[in-house]
Amino acid sequence: MKKLNNHQWAFFVARITIGINLLLHGLVRIPKLSKFAEGLTKEFSETYLPQVFVSPFAHVLPFIELLLGILLVLGWKTKFATIASALLITVLLFGMSMQEDWGGVGNLMVYAIFFFLLIKNLEHNAISFDAKSRTKVDGFQ
Repeated sequence: MKKLNNHQWAFFVARITIGINLLLHGLVRIPKLSKFAEGLTKEFSETYLPQVFVSPFAHVLPFIELLLGILLVLGWKTKFATIASALLITVLLFGMSMQEDWGGVGNLMVYAIFFFLLIKNLEHNAISFDAKSRTKVDGFQ
């Protein structure tokens, strides 16, 4: 294994950290999916968002979080996972804004900045399944 530089180690730690965060968001919600979805739907009942959109989203959100978390922890399809995660944060930010939960919006902005930095530094993704698939074969990459 070649020696990794500080940028590569920093990217690895950041990717694993946010990956575990998303993975666990999904993992702890799935066993209580109905209760989670009902609670989220109720929280949005006072907003302009139609319940017909909120309820299905609440049912799939934990699975999306789990999948994106797994991809990030493994470093597999990292570009897709970081961009999809950033877009998910954008959707969640929109919802929190509709609730006028400005503290929650502030927290999501931290996530947005985190994903911005990951996307901006994808070239430092050295410890991952993605990095292993970039090996040269007969002079081709």
